[in-house]
Amino acid sequence: MKYKYTVEDNVLVMNFSGDLIGENNGPEILEIANDQIEKGQVLCAIDISDVRYINSSGIGVLITILTKFRNKDGEVVLINPSDHVKKLLIITKLNAIFNIVDSKEDAIEELNSLK
Repeated sequence: MKYKYTVEDNVLVMNFSGDLIGENNGPEILEIANDQIEKGQVLCAIDISDVRYINSSGIGVLITILTKFRNKDGEVVLINPSDHVKKLLIITKLNAIFNIVDSKEDAIEELNSLK
């Protein structure tokens, strides 16, 4: 899996592509989230539109990120999951826990409206 991140309009935007398999990149991704939270960042958008597959460890990474931000009175939104990933989110009922939006612009607008 490949990932990158930026901060735009006070929102941490993380882009994931490939297969989200938590044991491979999970610790690095969580370290980025921790570093940003320590810097006072409490809003996060995760673009998973290019993620083809997520295993249980990958789901664990997403839930851990969500928990870390919500523990700091923040929020996380997921951007444009593929049909396969969307089905997985529905099966696991995570679609009820995560806010899901269609674009990065929608994510930034929604997150900044929470402040």
